[in-house]
Amino acid sequence: MADINAFDAGRLLIPEIDRLLHNRYRMLQAIQAHGPIGRRTLADMLNRTEREIRNEISVLQEKQLIQVFQKGMILTENGHIVLEKLKLYFYEVSGLAYKEKLLAKHLNIQKVAIVPGDVDTDPSAKSLLGKEASYILGERAAPKSIVAVTGGSSVASLRHHLLEAKPFNSMMFVAARGSMSNDVSLQANTLVAKFAKQCGGQYHTLFLPEFLSEQAYTLMMEEPIVKETVQLYNDANIVIHGIGTASEMGKRRNMPADDYEQLLSKGAVGEAFGYYFDEMGNVVYRIQTVGIQIEQVKQSELLLAIAGGKSKAMAIEAYFKFAAANQTVLITDEGAADEILKG
Repeated sequence: MADINAFDAGRLLIPEIDRLLHNRYRMLQAIQAHGPIGRRTLADMLNRTEREIRNEISVLQEKQLIQVFQKGMILTENGHIVLEKLKLYFYEVSGLAYKEKLLAKHLNIQKVAIVPGDVDTDPSAKSLLGKEASYILGERAAPKSIVAVTGGSSVASLRHHLLEAKPFNSMMFVAARGSMSNDVSLQANTLVAKFAKQCGGQYHTLFLPEFLSEQAYTLMMEEPIVKETVQLYNDANIVIHGIGTASEMGKRRNMPADDYEQLLSKGAVGEAFGYYFDEMGNVVYRIQTVGIQIEQVKQSELLLAIAGGKSKAMAIEAYFKFAAANQTVLITDEGAADEILKG
């Protein structure tokens, strides 16, 4: 025991230190992401009792890390500083840093970033995905980058974390496909406009139906606006996209019942860029659509794949068998990561 470090010695003396650190760090994260937030909402979000939350609030308030108002809690300036300073430390002691390396090797990609929680049960984790993706985008992107963006709630989580500063304010955000679902707020066209407005960049939309007949597709590809968009896909140096489960995406796209049943009968488990693939990464169904193609995706310099939740673990793993690219950074959560690493 002579070579034991100071932190491990502290663990021997105070065994509950890991649990306390995890609980208080997650509380600060949730308050930062959703503040002002009430005690009951915070308890529900973190799957804890109001009594537990009340006790922790007293400690955090005493340390001047949070402020409590009638409309809810927010972080103080000190709270923001402590949260940022603790990030690397928390990731090491919680095992997240180790899991990131394991998962990147397992999926054969450049990097994995894992945020605490599981979006299936913890809504605050979705905002953390967006924050982490925004941080990586800002760190890796060159000025005047062309960024192709797909739709979906995971990609939408970036919006509030993009800054009106370099390199974001010189970016061109391009819708990677036409309309997708009845929820307009999650369509690529809506997201690129919101991203550009948030950070002062530019955007380019693609207003076309997602499902096209062979004849309509051929005609559309000759349209000047479509040719311009395709050229932007060729020039895109960054692609930001989600990964969906096949069943969820089939429903969201209002797929005809016969096609939907055929899709599932072929063993489809995941979807990205209009390609549906099975557990081994084999494409079993493809939508005929004007949008970024997998060949264009793979030639970009940086791919940010954003997907979390235990329920998406199989889809995520299958996607990387289908389209593993070394320049990919996966931003996911503990729920998905733990399920994939379980084997």
